[in-house]
Amino acid sequence: MDHLDLLADLIARARVAGADAADAVLIAGAALSVQRRLGCTEHIERAEGRDLGLRVFVGAKSAIVSATTIDPAGFATLAERAVAMARVVPDDPYAGLADTAAPPDALSLDLEDPIEPDANALLARAAAAEDAALAVRGITNSEGAEAAWSRTEAVLVTSGGFAGRTVRTGHSVSASALAGSGTGMQRDFDYHSVVHLADLDDPAEIGRSAGERAVARLNPIRAKTAKLPVVYDPRVAGSLLGHLMGAINGASIARGTSFLKDRMGARIFAPGVAIHENPRRLRGLRSRLFDGEGTPTVARALIDDGVLTTWLLDSRSARQLGLRSTGHAARGTGGPPSPAPTNLYLAAGTLTPAALMADIKLGLYVTELIGMGVNGLTGDYSRGAAGFMIRDGALAEPVAEITIAGTLPEMFAHLTPANDLVFRRGTDAPTVRIEGMTLAGA
Repeated sequence: MDHLDLLADLIARARVAGADAADAVLIAGAALSVQRRLGCTEHIERAEGRDLGLRVFVGAKSAIVSATTIDPAGFATLAERAVAMARVVPDDPYAGLADTAAPPDALSLDLEDPIEPDANALLARAAAAEDAALAVRGITNSEGAEAAWSRTEAVLVTSGGFAGRTVRTGHSVSASALAGSGTGMQRDFDYHSVVHLADLDDPAEIGRSAGERAVARLNPIRAKTAKLPVVYDPRVAGSLLGHLMGAINGASIARGTSFLKDRMGARIFAPGVAIHENPRRLRGLRSRLFDGEGTPTVARALIDDGVLTTWLLDSRSARQLGLRSTGHAARGTGGPPSPAPTNLYLAAGTLTPAALMADIKLGLYVTELIGMGVNGLTGDYSRGAAGFMIRDGALAEPVAEITIAGTLPEMFAHLTPANDLVFRRGTDAPTVRIEGMTLAGA
């Protein structure tokens, strides 16, 4: 039986069992991954599975059940169990199917690659990456390289008439290398993940980058405490967008636990700064035509000319706030939907990274962040970091064992993006400069 038909049958069983409304999600996946270290194959794994989730509504009550065995003969029992659970939980006045759901568009986002590599092909990619890392002068050891392939099908059906399917493939390569010896060893990595194999970087280039990054970190100093400009490498600059997304998540806004809860329509970044979401980017790592409740997705500017324009809302948080879903519901099979972004990016500025740093007499260039010291209620920010000092506008000696601190409202207000934006990670940002942060070191 087709997956759409399977879920339609499950929904029908839920209605017979007494549910006023219901929706069901099925996630079916296959994955193959290999790991190689110092020329030897360490791990080959093939995994396949199907997970099913049923959510039922009885009046203002709801419950979710999930299963890993997809057997239509057990659907009636599964539905009856879900309805029985719903009848004994407290009322939730904001629960219910999304009233913004609509039939999926016929548009293709080109998210399925027909190429399925075998283990030998993946081992060849991992070998190319690790060999290139080990060939870098100064590399003394390897933590290995990995290559992987996956295919995931997600199907959503609701008693409101919505039925949609998304199929997505993935190809990836990563490598991790060590430089130096003894207590002076340094480690770094590189990776690339794509939907289509044709878009994947040369594995040898990924390995070479990992090796060069590790060597560049040798003999770090522990910088002295100072207040100075901090420049974020693109690889870590996207984390700033992640902190923003947590602050504008509709669930946090509804609970009143975000430092931006009263800032809708206010300027929180400098004029000219824009942050966009494009859930319909072709071959995007997080692209989708509809969200986890069947609401159509749309491209939008979350920050426009520095101004906050929207929250990220699923149907429940939207009802709490007296608004409509923005199509940001994300879900698995074992829990309710919650708001989450898709393809997110900070728009490029006008200056090159070199020009962005040119007037910095003393600053910090961050290439790695450690820990999650961010307070969503106050916006206080404190994270371990490593990278390089900036002296007279140029990168200088490596630094480690430091902490950078500030407050997100001040950091956002004093953020300047460079012009080197590349779409690579799902959440993407160019090089970013932030004024007046505190470096805590020696």
